Amino acid sequence: MLADTLRHTHFPYCLDRQADGSYVMLNRNYKPIGFMTSDWVVYEEEPIGVNIKGLTAKKAASISYAGSEDLDRIYLYNDGTTPTTSEDKAAYFKRLSILMDLKISQ
Repeated sequence: MLADTLRHTHFPYCLDRQADGSYVMLNRNYKPIGFMTSDWVVYEEEPIGVNIKGLTAKKAASISYAGSEDLDRIYLYNDGTTPTTSEDKAAYFKRLSILMDLKISQ
């Protein structure tokens, strides 16, 4: 279901690790960032995966809303938080700041 807020389509909800070790940044609708569709998306068929340097379990915990060290799917916020409210927004942007500092490789 598409929502009418920019956050739902253009801001990261989670990072999903692929079989090749790359990550796809997904929006709230579990579509790649910016995808505005309700159609099924096969991530491997799109040029959207990135290899993130230095993404360790400790770094994952620093960007996970729950402090999880799980590297397979890293959630920046959850259903119980809305990163548009003051308190949740500050925490979300802090996690985004850490994420933005990570480097990618080809």
